[in-house]
Amino acid sequence: MHHMDEASNRGNRFLRALRRQPVDATPVWIMRQAGRYLPEYRATRERAGSFLALAQTPELACEVTLQPVERFELDAAILFSDILTVPDAMGLGLHFVEGEGPKFARPLRSAEDIARLGVPDPEQSLRYVTDALRLIRRELHGRVPLIGFAGSPWTLACYMVEGEGSRDFARVKAFAFNEPAAMHALLDINARAVAAYLAAQAAAGAQALMVFDSWGGMLAPAMFEEFSQRYLAQIAELLRNDPHARDVSLILFSKGANAGLEVLADTGCAALGVDWTITLDAARHRVGDRVALQGNLDPAALLASPEVIRREARRVLDDFGPHPGHVFNLGHGITPDVDPDHVAVLVDAVHAHNHPS
Repeated sequence: MHHMDEASNRGNRFLRALRRQPVDATPVWIMRQAGRYLPEYRATRERAGSFLALAQTPELACEVTLQPVERFELDAAILFSDILTVPDAMGLGLHFVEGEGPKFARPLRSAEDIARLGVPDPEQSLRYVTDALRLIRRELHGRVPLIGFAGSPWTLACYMVEGEGSRDFARVKAFAFNEPAAMHALLDINARAVAAYLAAQAAAGAQALMVFDSWGGMLAPAMFEEFSQRYLAQIAELLRNDPHARDVSLILFSKGANAGLEVLADTGCAALGVDWTITLDAARHRVGDRVALQGNLDPAALLASPEVIRREARRVLDDFGPHPGHVFNLGHGITPDVDPDHVAVLVDAVHAHNHPS
């Protein structure tokens, strides 16, 4: 295969797999691929001075977005940003506390707090994101597609009500049980805000869109449908009616919500992210005729030896089988302690599988 073909395949195999079309090799990208495990990321992060400065300066966000794509043969770039940009733009006052993660200065404590929220205009308060996307698309020169993303309405609500991350999210669940009308009002505004934000990302050049429902798996199935899936469906519907976003594949990832795969596929999204607590074979038998699947290697496998990484990658690929519609990924973000050379081993193993060159 000569070089031109390879370049063009790297340029489209991810988007083809999302549409369940045949590909020359299984596409692979990695959640948090621009992150602390890369020395070049750490150097840029140091220069930025803070995580928020890095995320909110388009030139720096572009630089770190491109780093993993330049180092590895990954099949997609993902915008470097954070899921909490939307509630920050809604006025909750996002800041990061060293060693403790994100916190909001003004968390939501009542129905009155929720009633005061509005849908932010992405080209105003989130302009740094759309500017970054336009810049990244220019710098990528079509080498690989660019993924835009947002947090899910439920997951954003978790942080907005708790004011920070939590082990059990008891406060936000109690709020859902005790004040369901206020919680639904919050989720509706979050859904409209996220849809507007993703539509703006598509208009700025994002070629696929992903919604991270990091805490969907904390909910029992009935609550998951009422408080998470319903609003993911609302976002999918709003994007289908948007001129920029309607042709852009939507990936939904509710981590740990394996009981909800069917209702997630009901949203009409293109693909579902899957974590490692279910086999891809089981997931494919349940929803694979309707959606592509993205996943699902345990990130801890990257801490193992190259031969174990190759074995575990093969296990995931064989588990999915020789069918269209698989995007290889981890089942969660890569951890800071991973050796970058191990990522190269993984990417090569995925591309080599069942596609002898």
